[in-house]
Amino acid sequence: MIRGLLSLAVGFAALAWIVASAGIGAIAHAIARGGGALPAMSAVHLLQLFASALAWRTGLGSASLGRARMFVIRWVREGVNALLPVAQIGGQVAGARMLVRAGLTRVQAAAGTILDLTLEAAAQLVFTLLGVGALFAMRPDRHWLPWVGSGLLLLALGVGGFIAAQRAGLMRLVERGMARLAGLWPSAARWSLDGLHAELMRLQRRHRALAVATLFHTAAWSAGALEVWVALRWIGHGASMADAFVIESLGMAARSAGFAVPGAVGIQEGGFVLVAGLFGIPATDALALSMLKRIREVLIGLPALLAYARIP
Repeated sequence: MIRGLLSLAVGFAALAWIVASAGIGAIAHAIARGGGALPAMSAVHLLQLFASALAWRTGLGSASLGRARMFVIRWVREGVNALLPVAQIGGQVAGARMLVRAGLTRVQAAAGTILDLTLEAAAQLVFTLLGVGALFAMRPDRHWLPWVGSGLLLLALGVGGFIAAQRAGLMRLVERGMARLAGLWPSAARWSLDGLHAELMRLQRRHRALAVATLFHTAAWSAGALEVWVALRWIGHGASMADAFVIESLGMAARSAGFAVPGAVGIQEGGFVLVAGLFGIPATDALALSMLKRIREVLIGLPALLAYARIP
């Protein structure tokens, strides 16, 4: 908790510096211009959440989970991660808890959630690669290559390392840790995750389901380009869909790199300023784009938190 608050403080400090450098008045004016895009941005994001829910449901392989219920679970997961200082972990825990309430065992819920995180990260890597490829085709001047290439390499290493750790038996360590916890506190025995590794490996052998789930996640990531395009139009930029695709893919990669900071505060903003600058979009408008996304997060995430608070 303390580490999360410290990282959040650092993120806010970085954000304050970025905003001060660009000029808070100009940013506020740009946000006001783009405010009319919020209904469309919210609608696009709800479609993204639905596609992500379908991906999660496909990976779980549970026909008993209806699409509407999976959407609500995915919506709550998003709200918790976006609005609470939980370093992108609390939402997964909340989602797994809701899966258990929907009838899955703890092991099934945990394994399915871990698999979904893995596939979502792999799909983001594909999305980012497509964005970098588009940037190569659109911008002959490659001065951006070192920092974009470094970020892409870190993302690829992170995804590859996570998959390799799973195959090597990372979940067996989780199982043992929970067993030891139960030995110290018998009441914790009900949280046993015995069989987690075996269940995760079983899910990973369902290759067709993995491919379909990854396609759903890739579609969800890609739809974010429409949100950026709409927002930039309202702010006052005639950016093409290709421009928006690159901005979204690399901007979201920067946000993911800042996973240790709750909400990637300051990290997301810096990423959008750098990437949008490649297309001649000033820092004030890039920051307005990021802030509009954060306002949309509150509009969608706050009702999700209120709904989750009512779950016993």
